[in-house]
Amino acid sequence: MTYVVTDNCIKCKYMDCVEVCPVDCFYEGENMLVIHPDECIDCGVCVPECPAEAILPDTDPFATPAWLALNHRYASSWPNLTRRKAPPADADAWNGVPGKFDGHFSGEAGEGE
Repeated sequence: MTYVVTDNCIKCKYMDCVEVCPVDCFYEGENMLVIHPDECIDCGVCVPECPAEAILPDTDPFATPAWLALNHRYASSWPNLTRRKAPPADADAWNGVPGKFDGHFSGEAGEGE
């Protein structure tokens, strides 16, 4: 089992999860974070820290194989993130908005550290 970041992170990009990760397996995209599934140690400490509730175990029905593949793909090319940064100014307005992947996901890399 591993954990994956799902679509509610898009345009929210809270980074509370990054601060508690003991293995630094979070990677930053332009408007969301992902977890590298090969680096995640399945500890789950990031899950309760995510205000958007966007982190799920890959065994959860909402964490489809497509989300696992997306996390793996982008963790391989986006910069690693080891420290919490401020979320976007409008993160709270985007939290809980359904269907953010279509039309709002960006495959561009984030700034990194």
